[in-house]
Amino acid sequence: MYHSFYPIFTISLSLLITPFETNATPMQFMVSQQSTHAPGILIAHGFAGSKQLMLGYAYTLAHNGYGVLLWDQLGHGGNAQRFNHNLLQKGVEAALSTLKQQPEINPQHLAILGHSMGSGVAMKAGIQQPRDFDAVVAISPTDAPVSPELPRNLSLQAGEGEPRFVDNATRLLKQAGGVNPNVAQGKGRSLSIIPGVEHITILFNDASHQSALKWLNETFGKHETNPYRDRRMGWYGLQLLGWLIVIGTIIPHLRKKANPLPPMPRPQRAVFGLVLSPIAAASVLKGMSLSSDVGNLGGLLVGGALGFWFFIAGLAWLAMIAKLPKPRLSELGLGLASFALMWIGLGGAAQVVWLPWILNTQRLALWLPIAIACLPWFLATGMVQQNVKLLTRLGWWFGQSAAIVIGLILTILLVPSLSFMVILLPVFPLLFGLFSFLCAKLESPWAFALGSAPILSWLIVTLFPLI
Repeated sequence: MYHSFYPIFTISLSLLITPFETNATPMQFMVSQQSTHAPGILIAHGFAGSKQLMLGYAYTLAHNGYGVLLWDQLGHGGNAQRFNHNLLQKGVEAALSTLKQQPEINPQHLAILGHSMGSGVAMKAGIQQPRDFDAVVAISPTDAPVSPELPRNLSLQAGEGEPRFVDNATRLLKQAGGVNPNVAQGKGRSLSIIPGVEHITILFNDASHQSALKWLNETFGKHETNPYRDRRMGWYGLQLLGWLIVIGTIIPHLRKKANPLPPMPRPQRAVFGLVLSPIAAASVLKGMSLSSDVGNLGGLLVGGALGFWFFIAGLAWLAMIAKLPKPRLSELGLGLASFALMWIGLGGAAQVVWLPWILNTQRLALWLPIAIACLPWFLATGMVQQNVKLLTRLGWWFGQSAAIVIGLILTILLVPSLSFMVILLPVFPLLFGLFSFLCAKLESPWAFALGSAPILSWLIVTLFPLI
């Protein structure tokens, strides 16, 4: 097996964090500097996830004496190989082999943890390879042929705000024989419902991290615990808030106030266009789905269809507004500057906190086409929000968020193969709040569109798997 190691670097004074690549699969190993013969834990992310998204569990476990290995599954994060659900277990085999080779790890004491799609990978590995895994932690679990015997020491988790996964976890627990504290014989079974979280926020929740730690400690007979709590997302939020203050200070100085604002569209047409646009986008995708697989548009599984949804919705909204302002060269420069500021603000810390912000070449090639597809929506948004008062701007933010969320739900109902769009629904109100803030500072529809469309495209291209 071929390994290419990058330099070891330390984020925590007590942890060694080693990024490397095995057979074209990006991996990251994390362990306490003092650890020897540590139990090893594999961590598998879910659909549209990455190893960065699972770092909360990794830090918590590594600070408590475990050696942890995370990897980007096929087509996800930094993994340039195309997504293939049937080959995901190959990634587990490569990760397991790599974990066993780490000198700090006791290869006789191993477990696997996974979220959503990764939970299915984890449970399947525990069932097929019971000699390798002493415990399985399945978070927001999908289906798996569990039984009272396999996998060994199964702990299930689900967020209170994801009822479908709560129901599935309850069913799996019953299928696995019900609650059982007997971890010594490998028959341990547990279920934790994490309050106040849903499918994504469970990953950043301390109660979820501690539940996984408690189960693994029981499995491996560890009694001492480290007081570490993962607060990185909180610090990321403070960093983002500070960066917004910087953006709010810099952008007005870059803007040329001498340029006249284009005429405002009539409010009735703008509102009607906002209502019509998601219906138009959902209808077009439904029509396309009758003769082709729209889930594979643009080289991204589901993500390309999402970019096309914004393209159709944006065109429909612009058609109702009717009057398109002429772009000016100064707006191009202002738009590029605002994109750069937002790119740094959103992604500067995200790369080491929760999101693989630096794109590989395959993803970078998809970024510009999807950015162009998103442009009409943001141009319409910039036109209706130019030079308006705060309450009106809040109204447009709410209206956009509602139109996008309801429109995508309608799209999912019409085209079930796009159901994974649902993972972004909770993100859109927050994201478009940031865009509304930027729009208020720019006061230029073209500059706003040229600055915001590439950011939304970057997020889409970052998250969804390559096909």
